[in-house]
Amino acid sequence: PVVTPPALAGIGVVLLIAGGIVLRSFGVAYRLGRLLATVRPISIEAAIAAGQAGDDRYVRVDGRIDSETDFEDEHHRPLVFRRRRLEVREAAGWRALDDQREAVAFEIRAGLAGIAVDTDAIDEGLVVIPREAVGTAAEARAYVPASVKDGAPVRMRVQQVSSVEHAVVLGVPVERADGSVALSAGAGRPLIVSTLEPDEAIRMLAGGRRARPALAAGLLVGGGGLIVLAAGWAIAEAVH
Repeated sequence: PVVTPPALAGIGVVLLIAGGIVLRSFGVAYRLGRLLATVRPISIEAAIAAGQAGDDRYVRVDGRIDSETDFEDEHHRPLVFRRRRLEVREAAGWRALDDQREAVAFEIRAGLAGIAVDTDAIDEGLVVIPREAVGTAAEARAYVPASVKDGAPVRMRVQQVSSVEHAVVLGVPVERADGSVALSAGAGRPLIVSTLEPDEAIRMLAGGRRARPALAAGLLVGGGGLIVLAAGWAIAEAVH
């Protein structure tokens, strides 16, 4: 069969759709990685001004973490946030059995400027290197409900943020009742707090899997290329 510009464009569209499906197979990680890759940083002063003006733009600020009320972990590291999740592995993925959070007020600072982070809004957007202990329900029976079978895989996952780290924070600047501005979830997007540089965070979110991201990139680039080629072909035929 003779290939025509519409057919070529159709193949390109199919490749783009396939690439999008592969990327979305990463779930929440894909969304977080895309935001970290595309939202450009602004100054803390600009973020504060946006919050005071009622501007609900989704922004990114970078800086060091600062708190007057940090607390210590078992290794005496000063923390501002810690989350412990006990999870059980099921067919659909990991399901939380217990979720404990400890948090104190903290802000992101650069120079003399600082902006608060809404700790209550920290959820799926926390991007840090976790500590994990994996075993079976039988080995953690004191913490696991009796309804979970002994052989079921369980894990304790600890994520924490230290007051001596730098962070990348994405969110909507919101003016609070006391006149201060804090970064929070908004505009249909999560509050993201990452103690990793964006490139490193994206690699971690991909779970170290290179094949699927490479496949998605190949499908997207190939699909886009075919559509451009088809458009150029159609234009050339119209001219002649």
